[in-house]
Amino acid sequence: MTDALKRLSDEGVAIWLDDLSRKRITSGNLAELIDESHVVGVTTNPSIFQKAISQGDGYDQQLADLAARKVTVEEAIRMITTADVRDAADILRPVFDATDGQDGRVSIEVDPRLAHDTVATVAEAKQLAWLVDRPNTLIKIPATKAGLPAITETIGRGISVNVTLIFSLERYRAVMDAYLAGLEKAKAAGLDLSKIHSVASFFVSRVDTEIDKRLDAIGGDEAKAAKGKSALANARLAYEAYEEVFAGERWAALDKAHANKQRPLWASTGVKDPALKDTLYVVDLVAPNTVNTMPEATLDAVADHGEVTGNTVAGAYDQARADLDAIKKLGVDYDDVVQVLEDEGVEKFETSWNDLLKSTEAELQRLAPSKG
Repeated sequence: MTDALKRLSDEGVAIWLDDLSRKRITSGNLAELIDESHVVGVTTNPSIFQKAISQGDGYDQQLADLAARKVTVEEAIRMITTADVRDAADILRPVFDATDGQDGRVSIEVDPRLAHDTVATVAEAKQLAWLVDRPNTLIKIPATKAGLPAITETIGRGISVNVTLIFSLERYRAVMDAYLAGLEKAKAAGLDLSKIHSVASFFVSRVDTEIDKRLDAIGGDEAKAAKGKSALANARLAYEAYEEVFAGERWAALDKAHANKQRPLWASTGVKDPALKDTLYVVDLVAPNTVNTMPEATLDAVADHGEVTGNTVAGAYDQARADLDAIKKLGVDYDDVVQVLEDEGVEKFETSWNDLLKSTEAELQRLAPSKG
């Protein structure tokens, strides 16, 4: 069942699970996925935590204790989510040690309501790193315009970062620039660069969803033929940019100081369109030194029938450019697409966070000790 996952791992793709819950931790499921399915990391986001806390009774005891202490709902969420991340980080610690810190990592996101506030994002990143207090944590910072200087500042303080919500090639280059600036800042401060890690989460499936919707509206055979190609093209050109930046002179100086490359991470890899193969955003994005974070359904699909045929990114750059040129000629505005996706991404996480606030507040009230 896991031969395809092993081949994927052997090709240099780190398999991370895009999900976390207390049940997954306490049942031994996460440990099982690490042992049997080559999972070497975990990513979380506000949507994942909202789903986890609103389902089942795994959080009741902690919620009851928090209710007894009369904590605010924001503090309750922070205590609950950092506890899960800490426990998952402990389960993944052997992977972290075996890979010299590259994998075995768990990501936790700053409050998405701070996405457009640089100073608050840095403050939140510092607080989360302190609360979780595990070396194998990654703090997720969105790649908004305000997020870019926050990435530099956080990396400069020696805190490892997962940059999230990247959709455009231009913004991805700005993210890599922010990371290098952060490493230069950390180096000037005398920090050990070998201990600082980062991934850049480049979102995949949502690009096809938005562009294909626009192609459907345009109509015609050419538009139909262009569907289902843009997301792979975008991601492959992102990898080309990664190869270019981390072979440049600026990187060479940091490499001598034992810095780590910021790996591209393929996020949003669950296929939304039933007309496309369910393993598309995994088996067609195989390249060395990448991460693919998958929902469990995608992980299972790859294990069951994924065909891993080696590197499917190298040598595909010209075709990728042609695929993006084709949608442009049909009238799809790439710059508008990626801006819409970034705005929607921040909004979706804010909505999930607000839903999490409401459901947690309701649980605190339900479990509060009775008076009298």
